[in-house]
Amino acid sequence: MQIVTDYFDAFNAGDVEAMLDCLTDDVAHHVNEGQVREGKELFQAFCTHMNRCYAETLTNMIVFSAAGGTRAAAEYTVNGTYLQTDEGLPEANGQTYCLPAGSFFDIRDGKIARVTTYYNLADWVQQVGA
Repeated sequence: MQIVTDYFDAFNAGDVEAMLDCLTDDVAHHVNEGQVREGKELFQAFCTHMNRCYAETLTNMIVFSAAGGTRAAAEYTVNGTYLQTDEGLPEANGQTYCLPAGSFFDIRDGKIARVTTYYNLADWVQQVGA
């Protein structure tokens, strides 16, 4: 599904504005181990925070879509570097990590209306050496 591919291409390019262009204004962002954030403003704030603490590239991307074009999913590998300590998590000192993850999407009017992301936080914590 092209909108999902565009979203992940923008993610890998570090282009938050291009990611925002893929979203509806009322996007629901379901964060792994976190609260649901609604709207582009909160999504942008989340991205700003993440880019400060982590440098990530997604590889081994496989995108699936449902008939009718209203739902999609992606499976991928997160390859990252922990740049700055994130509150409540282990101290950052440039540790690298690699873990499987997945995202689920609702599509409305050609834009992403919901993003739900899952990964194994305990695996990540172990990899960064907590």
